[in-house]
Amino acid sequence: MDMALPEFTMRQLLEAGVHYGHQTQRWNPKMGEYIYGDRNGIHILDLTQTVPMLDQALKVVRDTVAKGGRILFVGTKRQAQKPIAEAAERCAQFYMNHRWLGGTLTNWKTISASIQRLKQIDEQLAAGAEGLTKKERLGMERDQAKLQASLGGIREMGGVPDLIFIIDVGKEDLAILEAKKLGIPVVAVVDTNCSPKGVDYVIPGNDDASRAIALYCELIARAALDGMSAQMGAAGVDLGALDEAPAEEAIEEA
Repeated sequence: MDMALPEFTMRQLLEAGVHYGHQTQRWNPKMGEYIYGDRNGIHILDLTQTVPMLDQALKVVRDTVAKGGRILFVGTKRQAQKPIAEAAERCAQFYMNHRWLGGTLTNWKTISASIQRLKQIDEQLAAGAEGLTKKERLGMERDQAKLQASLGGIREMGGVPDLIFIIDVGKEDLAILEAKKLGIPVVAVVDTNCSPKGVDYVIPGNDDASRAIALYCELIARAALDGMSAQMGAAGVDLGALDEAPAEEAIEEA
């Protein structure tokens, strides 16, 4: 069964600034093969390579979800936090956008216990936190806010993910190390100042510009939604008969 993939154009990548790398003196030679040249001391990435590599990354996301797999979106830098969370929520996947908690993958048992604690607090506070002093209640609310920031995006994940999507491999090096230990494939945006080591599906591109980050997140979310449609189709669910058909939108050309 041939499944649709989100479409994008070279022009969209250019307009989002995907081709802009970092200052030439900050480059990582391991990214040399993906660099087209430099302009005013800034490395320019070769988009003729980024296009097929992004396409391959979208395909692996779609296929993972079509097989019932879970995807964890990871981006903890300031400008990635909101788009990462929104994209993951939009396609019913999971995210970590506050800071990477050591052991999220390699020590799932401990993380799982913290998630249970968060759910317990939620229930207690929702029930009016009866029998607690004001001070105890405030302490509980503080714990809730802390746990929610760290674990809110993975509270329903139920186990380690089948694929990880990362923005900024330099910042999220711990996530990559843990994924490698467990053999979980990694899809990641890799800029000219980073190393692609440990990344199974490299997307050579700018990892700082808000428009570029928004574009990657949008495309990955849509690939996951395509995978969900395929999974439902394979399970014999008539998409047309659902109350709400899965959203399919075209990215608007700016």
